[in-house]
Amino acid sequence: MAGDTLTSSEYIKHHLTNLTYGQHSDGSWGLAHTAEEAKEMGFWAFHVDTLAFSILLGALFLIIFAKAAKHATSGVPGGLQNFVEWVIEFIDDNVKSSFSGKNNFIGALGLTVFVWILLMNTMDLVPVDFLPELAKLLGVNNLKVVPTTDPNATMGMALSVFGLTLFYSFKIKKPSGFFAELAFHPFPKYLFPVNLLLEGVSLIAKPISLGLRLFGNMYAGELIYILIAVMTLGAGLAQGMTYVMVPAQFLADFAWTIFHLLIITLQAFIFMMQAGFYFLKFFLLSNYLLHLQPSQQNATLN
Repeated sequence: MAGDTLTSSEYIKHHLTNLTYGQHSDGSWGLAHTAEEAKEMGFWAFHVDTLAFSILLGALFLIIFAKAAKHATSGVPGGLQNFVEWVIEFIDDNVKSSFSGKNNFIGALGLTVFVWILLMNTMDLVPVDFLPELAKLLGVNNLKVVPTTDPNATMGMALSVFGLTLFYSFKIKKPSGFFAELAFHPFPKYLFPVNLLLEGVSLIAKPISLGLRLFGNMYAGELIYILIAVMTLGAGLAQGMTYVMVPAQFLADFAWTIFHLLIITLQAFIFMMQAGFYFLKFFLLSNYLLHLQPSQQNATLN
């Protein structure tokens, strides 16, 4: 609990430290017991809590939608089928509003990204002390339950989208067309070093902005929950006023949760739409090229 055995700064630091597995300074491998040990493990350490919750929530997504598909009926649908159909229609409508071509990949990508990130973001609504305190009973010192507050998770998803974008860019445009797009636009060809610099920076900035936007918003939201716990429950414990401060924390959490629900949903939606926009021009170009002769295709790509 906030203020029980930790100072405010120690409490905040504790809740913002991942359960980390890596190599200790003595060469052995194991879990870090402090934030300092986690930092010493360096780049090749694994955030076990981020991986575990991401995989579990991804599996939950697959189980729910698979169950709905298995029991789908053309008659009167149940609550689960209604919910799943509503989510799919929501994604489908947003994809169709910005993409007039026919491609099954973008819709599937949008559905996966939106639901998975929404589930991970929703973990932010779990009381900040609930799961970490349960983990302590099992001997686990640190536990972060919101995967999207870890830049490793958000940047990993952003780089995956970026990798798929590059793959389809090379597949559709070929290496020559991809390089031509970077080097010969927007200025004349003789200024290709300037074009290459500008377009290269723009290309690299896409996954960085995509991942950091999601991380920054969710990290800030989680930090506010922690600060509310420090300022209310922690103060109450220190002054022997728990009976007053617990309701105060509940009311403060409730007020922030009402606003944070919008952030949780909006950030999942923004990530989905941005990922779709990165693919959009490649699939549009692909559908356009299908209606051209080979000589016209080469001229378009180059």
